[in-house]
Amino acid sequence: MSRISKLFAEADRPVLNVYCTAGFPHLDSTMEVIRALEDNGADLIELGMPYSDPLADGPVIQASSTQALANGMTMAKLFDQLKGLRPAVDVPVLLMGYMNPVLQYGFERFCASSAEVGVDGLILPDLPIYEFETEYGPVMKKYGLDFIFLVTPETSPARIRKVDSLSTGFLYAVSSSSTTGKNKDINDQQAYFRRLQEMNLRNPVLVGFGIRDKESFAAATRHTSGAIIGTAYIRALEAGLPVQDATRKFLNGILK
Repeated sequence: MSRISKLFAEADRPVLNVYCTAGFPHLDSTMEVIRALEDNGADLIELGMPYSDPLADGPVIQASSTQALANGMTMAKLFDQLKGLRPAVDVPVLLMGYMNPVLQYGFERFCASSAEVGVDGLILPDLPIYEFETEYGPVMKKYGLDFIFLVTPETSPARIRKVDSLSTGFLYAVSSSSTTGKNKDINDQQAYFRRLQEMNLRNPVLVGFGIRDKESFAAATRHTSGAIIGTAYIRALEAGLPVQDATRKFLNGILK
């Protein structure tokens, strides 16, 4: 059983997935942030790979990506930093990013490097279904990597069924058709979350985009298996506190 499958099988509360940007706030912050998230209650970590044109990311995460690139973060540097991931960290870790830098690094080399350091799976929002099925999915499977597709409130039931059949780990339900960090009311999307729940999908569903505090986390998980927080955590890191203190304060506000 994979780390992600084990997490959902054993979870006794909604799963909290926290997004952070590799190389932010400082180049050497990556492992410090990952350890702080695990220490303070995150169940799953989504590590963003900085890219100059992140289509799905709002201004806060874009700015963290820009800062990480300015700090000197590269794909090679990222995998070098993650050499210490296992066994120092037990929770599942995903890499989230875009195809362009992955292809520049070399797709099979990327998957091999991910597996070697103990990454559990990938989120690549701009990877189309056809290319996944015909070219890239088999490579991920070869290296034992889960792959998570995204759905939105506008995704047709047929497409939801299709990507659910292809995803392993979980299904990422974008709360609204916008970029990350928008202050939308999660309660307005309960019919959408309930619809996903009633489809009895093969994969657990995690909600992302717009979850920022205890109340929105509770609302997002009323009909789902968990939720993803990104922008609000990046803002917490920007406040200037030491990483461990900022992370403890932020996660206590969600989980306590």
